[in-house]
Amino acid sequence: MATITRLTFEEFQRLPEQEGYSYELDEGKLLMEPSPALKHNLIRQHITLELMQFVEARGLGVVVQEMDFRLGRSTVRKPDVAFIAADRLADVDFDRSPVDGAPTLAIEVVSPSNRAEDMARKIEQYLATGSQSVWVFYSTLRMVEIHSEQGVHRVREPELVTEERLLPGWSLSLTYVFEGKTQPGSVE
Repeated sequence: MATITRLTFEEFQRLPEQEGYSYELDEGKLLMEPSPALKHNLIRQHITLELMQFVEARGLGVVVQEMDFRLGRSTVRKPDVAFIAADRLADVDFDRSPVDGAPTLAIEVVSPSNRAEDMARKIEQYLATGSQSVWVFYSTLRMVEIHSEQGVHRVREPELVTEERLLPGWSLSLTYVFEGKTQPGSVE
């Protein structure tokens, strides 16, 4: 039988860093995940690179990787990639972690060790605390699920990922995300 460690937010903040592991707090339950594999990291970097270039060039906000967000009194989540819209930045303390509140857009890359129930719970927590959209990338399916208040939309390769409400005019090639191949129209 697995032992469940329960912590307060204050106890969570005092945890020492442990090489090779990442922490999250799920309504007081400590979650420890091993460092992701190279494939996971490359997918995350491809998403971040394309999103960051677009967001920064237009002054839309900031894009971060592996940043803690406090979603509730005893819940801290760390999306693989997050976008915080410019209108939210006035409320963010850039010198403090975790960020209070949910990111505008939370992005998760599914690893073989992720359980479906855990991912569903995480998506619900992001949306319930203010995220306008949550993207979940599945490399083995070459697909992304886009979750919002309007429901779930699936995008499969070779379709492009778009988010007109938050990122008007932006698109992302799933071939680039999963293989690192240059997006159509990009300069090599």
